[in-house]
Amino acid sequence: MPRVTSSVASRKRRLRTLKNARGYFGNKSRLFRYAKDAVQHAGKYSYRDRKVRAREFRKLWIVRINAACRAAGLKYSTFIAGLKALNIEMDRKQLSELAINDEAAFASLVKKVADLKK
Repeated sequence: MPRVTSSVASRKRRLRTLKNARGYFGNKSRLFRYAKDAVQHAGKYSYRDRKVRAREFRKLWIVRINAACRAAGLKYSTFIAGLKALNIEMDRKQLSELAINDEAAFASLVKKVADLKK
């Protein structure tokens, strides 16, 4: 009875890792031993940085909304608190897009919040 090897599965696994390492510098793209570590680290970084990217975008949206609010004479925190009080549920991404692309609509929101404040 012939012995059973896992050569097909091993080769497939190694080729998959090398395929994922294409474009890496030096031996990391050519040798399985180094590609394995590089791909593993890349996976960790990509997982971590997806969260970081979300944080960075939220910061950007807040800065844009704050700038548009300040131009209309209102603070960001007051504006957001006013929206909550008026039960206007818009996320910061949408508010940022409004502030950039549709100043009239954003100004009407600011006006509603300012009227509520008085």
